[in-house]
Amino acid sequence: MKRSFRARLFAAFLLVSLIPLLISSALMLQVFRLRMTGTTEREAQNYLDNALSAMNDAADGFLAVRDALRESAVLRDALTGGAVGSTRVYDELYRATEGLRGYASFDIYDADGAFRWSTQSLPRVASLPTDWGALHAAAETDAAAIPFFPCEEADAGTLLRGAAALRSDSGDIAGYLVIQMDAGHFRALFSGRYGAQNDLLLLSPYWHGIYATEAGLADTLAPQLRERLMSGAVLNIADDPFLYTAARQESTGFYLVLRQPEVLTQSTMRMLYTVTATSALICVLISILMGFSYSQQISEPIRRLEQAFSRLERNELDVRVANGRETDELSRLGAEFNDMVEALSRNQEALLENQRELDEAQIRMLQAQLNPHFLGNTLDTMKWISKINKVPQVATMSADLADILRFGISPDELVPLRREAEILERYIEIQKIRLSDGFSFTLDLPPELEDCLVPKMILQPLAENAILHGLEGVENGAVEVAAEADGETLRIRVADNGRGFPAELTGAYREQEGLARGHLGLYNVDTILRKYYGEGSGLYLENVGAGGAAVTAVLPLRREEEEEC
Repeated sequence: MKRSFRARLFAAFLLVSLIPLLISSALMLQVFRLRMTGTTEREAQNYLDNALSAMNDAADGFLAVRDALRESAVLRDALTGGAVGSTRVYDELYRATEGLRGYASFDIYDADGAFRWSTQSLPRVASLPTDWGALHAAAETDAAAIPFFPCEEADAGTLLRGAAALRSDSGDIAGYLVIQMDAGHFRALFSGRYGAQNDLLLLSPYWHGIYATEAGLADTLAPQLRERLMSGAVLNIADDPFLYTAARQESTGFYLVLRQPEVLTQSTMRMLYTVTATSALICVLISILMGFSYSQQISEPIRRLEQAFSRLERNELDVRVANGRETDELSRLGAEFNDMVEALSRNQEALLENQRELDEAQIRMLQAQLNPHFLGNTLDTMKWISKINKVPQVATMSADLADILRFGISPDELVPLRREAEILERYIEIQKIRLSDGFSFTLDLPPELEDCLVPKMILQPLAENAILHGLEGVENGAVEVAAEADGETLRIRVADNGRGFPAELTGAYREQEGLARGHLGLYNVDTILRKYYGEGSGLYLENVGAGGAAVTAVLPLRREEEEEC
């Protein structure tokens, strides 16, 4: 069942108010969530970059300490049994570790793994085994990076230990540099680099906990994250109120994990959805009230207009629409309807009057056509009388003039170029008899252009202009007519060897004001071409050679067998 306009208008009010709200709310929620997520991700990456930078700076510093102690002759002598006092060794050790003692403790052990010197007051471990652990790794390799290992000695408080071998002049191991980091060292290293609301975890290459900014977090969170990676390689899950971002420190292979509170939790999203749904419900109620009111205000004037149009279809021209309001668009529409009916009534009366005048004009036109037909028949009679009385010039002129007259009153507006050329030759024949062959005429019409369509009677005025104006007072005058195609354009050129145009009259004919006073034929032809084909067509005037003028008609190339070439 087709719904009424009022029902459709009412539904449109609801849709127009509700759909944009829902779309905009959904888009705003998504944009807000994406922007917050993007901001959180950028902050997380920035924090991790800062923490990694601190670790890289510390690692570079540890390498510098190792290299400085390896080059210290005092330390080599002390480790190989030389008579070197502890004060000089401590001077070397403290000088090499300047600026780094807040991030690690630096201990010197001899070749047997026994403690000798340290940057802290008491050693964490009095002796270390040389056949496994950090000292064994240091003895096995002199890699560019110092190998570090997580520590399990809970009573010592060391979380991470690394070692580098110190060799004697002969290349034998003379001792070891041991770098140990506890929770205090890590706090100093990462201080201010991970955000007040966030937590930072340091994990081994196998995702075992080493250090966390929150006490006990590494032991509880590291297994959960490792299990997530092993199950699906995803750190963040839907029910977790935190976001996790990980980065790897290349020199040690350890991982830094930043834990951030989730910006948009499930409760926050539910609250946003509730607000959106409530807003949509309020808009629906308002739209119902406004839609009911406005649909009634709009549908009633339209109903009156519909009734008025129905009466108008029955040609009841006395119908009018009553307007109760005077300011809104519907009231103006009713007033315009009344004006339209009045104008229609006047136009109907004028149409009847015009029809009577048209009938009278057609009668006059038919009467006027009798005269050219009578004249043509008379000229045919003159032709045969002239042949009988052996006056060939009169017979030729009569026959040519009859052809021209019949061509001129034919109903065809467009004719083949060959037919237009034939009529031109009839006209030239008359002019040669009239002027006693006082000029020569040549026609260059390529066969492929003979079927091109042109407006009738455009060549005769051009040739007449050349003969009567161009060749006036010229002996051995000549008129040349040539046609050529230039792409989709047809150019017909009528040239003479007469006196030519004044220089100021050359160019496009339409630009020559006042030229029509002396050249009515040119004006008519130019007007016909532009009326048929537009402003790109028309006549162009130019002077040629030492003397003479040429008029070129430019028009689109159209053929007889098809509408356009």
